[in-house]
Amino acid sequence: MKLSKGAHAPVPTSLLAVVVSWRSEHVIDAHALLLDGTGAVRTDRDLVFYNAPRHISQAVTLDQEPAPGTARLSVSLPRTETDVERIVVSGSLDHGTFGDIASLTVTVFAADGPIARFDIEDADAVAAMMFGEFYRREGRWRFRAVGQGWSSGLAGLVTEFGVAVDDSSRRARTPRPADPFARPHPDGARDAGSARAQPAAQPSSPQDRHLPSGAPYPTRSVPESSPLGAAERTDATGPSAHRGPRYADFPAASRQAPPRGESAGAAPAASPVDSTPSEPSTGGPPRTPQHVDLTRRISQPAPPPPPPNPERADWHSDPEDASRLRWWDGTEWTSATYHRTPPGPRACVRCGNPLRRKLFGGAAPCQFCEAEIEEFLTHWHTRAWRVLIASGPQGEPWEALWASLRYQRIDENIGRTALREVGLSYVERLVTFAFADGAIQQNEYDTFERAIGELALTGPLIEDLRRRMHRGRTLCRLREGDLPVVRTPGLHLDSEEKVHLDLVATHVRQLARGPKITEGRLIASNKKLRFVGSGAGVEMPWSRVVSVHIEAGVVMIAATSARGGASFEVADPEYVAAALEGALRVAKRLVLTPGQRDSRSIPQEVKAEVWQRDGGKCVECGSGHYLEFDHVIPLSRGGATSASNLQILCRACNRAKGARI
Repeated sequence: MKLSKGAHAPVPTSLLAVVVSWRSEHVIDAHALLLDGTGAVRTDRDLVFYNAPRHISQAVTLDQEPAPGTARLSVSLPRTETDVERIVVSGSLDHGTFGDIASLTVTVFAADGPIARFDIEDADAVAAMMFGEFYRREGRWRFRAVGQGWSSGLAGLVTEFGVAVDDSSRRARTPRPADPFARPHPDGARDAGSARAQPAAQPSSPQDRHLPSGAPYPTRSVPESSPLGAAERTDATGPSAHRGPRYADFPAASRQAPPRGESAGAAPAASPVDSTPSEPSTGGPPRTPQHVDLTRRISQPAPPPPPPNPERADWHSDPEDASRLRWWDGTEWTSATYHRTPPGPRACVRCGNPLRRKLFGGAAPCQFCEAEIEEFLTHWHTRAWRVLIASGPQGEPWEALWASLRYQRIDENIGRTALREVGLSYVERLVTFAFADGAIQQNEYDTFERAIGELALTGPLIEDLRRRMHRGRTLCRLREGDLPVVRTPGLHLDSEEKVHLDLVATHVRQLARGPKITEGRLIASNKKLRFVGSGAGVEMPWSRVVSVHIEAGVVMIAATSARGGASFEVADPEYVAAALEGALRVAKRLVLTPGQRDSRSIPQEVKAEVWQRDGGKCVECGSGHYLEFDHVIPLSRGGATSASNLQILCRACNRAKGARI
């Protein structure tokens, strides 16, 4: 839905992403404020910005490495606390104004794509702007497009919503209203920066009380390719650390590295909002405001040495603390750490929680990790399919996929088991695409074998697909002129003549009184084609042969000789036809050069379009196995190689269709 200024739209109560995009050399810093029913933050921790990229409740997370020309916030509405009525989404500039920025757009994404878009076309010359807000209405969430600017920059914007800013970074407050949609305070007008009642302290959850000392809480991830997948990352180093988000991806280099010894997930160090814990609203002294420092933190710790195999992202012993593991992202050390779990049969190797005993002996799976892994693999599964169809099981995206699994400390065998169905669909797609033009090239065969190895696929279906690919590659090599040399003792050959084919065949001649059948031997050499039978024989030099094709299981030879050609019944007509075609091409120097495409070739983008349109299944019976691309109108009858003239059929339906239009 495209929104105008002041318009609003419903949004699902789920994990959303807000992406701000623009076209200029400027850099926009995105931030968010979580407001209560009075229109102000409850504590200074309710400000999410570049120095505090993650809210304590995990409701809002700032992506610190967005794509160029974008800024992104992840908003988890189910995690939003009940006393948060609104989530303000805003942005600011260090240099220039929003009036200088072209094509400024704010888009809200859900799991299945964009759901709301706000094009800001009349931005004022301001340094900070409130793009929009999520707000509750009758138990449901909605998004409103605002586009309100602040000439006083980030300091002026956050001050209007009650955040106490350091005097060194505070700017003059704008005289215009801070929030055109703010609700009136029940006790009358109030200043946004005045003291506020603090919520009562919340007890820890039962899961948090079960965490052993030093054990990190397991985290989860959504697909990197999804708009929701890049922002939420976390780390935990012990029971004092905040519980990690339910959706977390493996970390990348942050905008500013934390000082040495600080963990990115530890509550006191990760947030620059140095405010004390909330006090109960009754019976306690008022909170002493702690001013927020809006200046960017800069530290330059000496980099520790890289681990062994530095090209692989994985957990390694922390060079600064051998008692814990630290994440190496393939290029540098990150701040993500966790303490080693003491080995033992009664504790989970992933989180360290004690395991329940089974009735008949042994230990049951960890109930916490089992649920966490299951949810993580659900999103990881979707991301894996996108990586497979985009670049295949190779390259940086594929390695990043498995690095995210290692970051969650999930065994790779579990991941391969979860990918079995996706892997089978992918190799079926590979085989169908490869057979679309009737020729299996070496790179297609190598890609198929590599995919089977990377995905660890086995079973009767895989073996059948491997046989199909091997036979297809063999026939293709024969047509390309890579012919075997057969020894034929007792057969008189011309000088420099080599035999490529010698087998039992039946010569079929159509006469007026009916077909005449002669049993004998079919011999193909690099110079001529011979048939030697009882009382009859045929000999044709390749210079007189026009074409070789199969018709109703019979190998048909078209020639310019007096008899016009010949027909042979053989045990394997496809192999014989491919070998004869290869010998004909070699003799007439018609062999395809490497990289040259046959006229029947279907472009890759057309294959992908037809596959997606037909859902990767036979359009006749819905089968997902032994699929082939079929021309609705055959090429021999003038059909085009286009998406509109192609469809996916299984082998049985394709053979039943034949050449009918």
